[in-house]
Amino acid sequence: MHNTVVFKKNPDIVSRTIEDETLLMPIYKTSDEMNCIYTLNDVAARVWELIDGKKSLAAIKKTLLKEFDATEKELNKELDKFLKELTQIRALKG
Repeated sequence: MHNTVVFKKNPDIVSRTIEDETLLMPIYKTSDEMNCIYTLNDVAARVWELIDGKKSLAAIKKTLLKEFDATEKELNKELDKFLKELTQIRALKG
């Protein structure tokens, strides 16, 4: 993914933090459509928090490298994987 990309959260996904655990929950019109809740680890929760529709991917990476003990290569690999997962579950809007 290009470092200039700016991600936006899908407004049909809500997040809640309950006792240090961050959950992503899709909003559906009927209970029949609801079949998943996503639990985020600490790093994933921080990524979700940083996605604000204004920060570029480069800015998010820079913040994460300062806050977590990871190499740039490790971060790029894991962040790319996580962002693809968020895209697949439609938590991000393009």
